Amino acid sequence: MIDQIELLKLIEKNSQLTTAEIATQLGAAAADVEKEIADLKAQNIILGSTTMINWDETNVDTVTAMIEVRITPVREKGFDKLADILCEYENVTACYLMSGGFDLMLIYEGKNLRDIASFVYDKVATQEGVLSTATHFILRKYKDNGILFKTKDSDDRQAIVL
Repeated sequence: MIDQIELLKLIEKNSQLTTAEIATQLGAAAADVEKEIADLKAQNIILGSTTMINWDETNVDTVTAMIEVRITPVREKGFDKLADILCEYENVTACYLMSGGFDLMLIYEGKNLRDIASFVYDKVATQEGVLSTATHFILRKYKDNGILFKTKDSDDRQAIVL
């Protein structure tokens, strides 16, 4: 029998592993791994797979923002109604219900600062029940989804000889 948790950890860490590679690491048959993955997809435990890309190393310019949203919960629907509406926007890559000083945290990837500002004041702030927002821009990613983004060592300082 395949250890589901170990299988999930393996494919979460590297979605590009083949079923044969997973089977070898788990000491199972490839056919059993394929069946287990199909079952996990059917149960909505495995929802998809992604590849982490270091966009800073490409010539694509994007801006990522974390948008805090304070809202008034809707009767009998709580925070879910507004979260469902905000999740429909294509550039919203994540939405979390949070504890603390705000209720929802959105991760939004836009073309530029103006794009994000427009989203906040046209789409988020105008929603019924939104009390306030605060937007934080990601300046640099050091680690995301458990993956370190290695930065090139660039020391531009000039040597001074006395």
